[in-house]
Amino acid sequence: MGQCLPCMGGAVKDVVETPDPEVKRRQLAEAAEKRQMEASSRGIKNVYSVEQKKKKQEEMEKRMAAERPGGEGGLRWQVG
Repeated sequence: MGQCLPCMGGAVKDVVETPDPEVKRRQLAEAAEKRQMEASSRGIKNVYSVEQKKKKQEEMEKRMAAERPGGEGGLRWQVG
């Protein structure tokens, strides 16, 4: 029927303050970015080289799309 409670004077020191929602949101976003970076570079020895190759490939695709007559498909249809 009785309750065992610690002395209230010492309990105040043990209370963990929850961070501000904005601070917590920022920390979670930073942690997610860190996990994503680690996952994307897992198994890759030279991350810089892979990024350069990816950028080069994207530039090539843009140039190819710009050179194609008629836009995306490259095929022309004539009716008549």
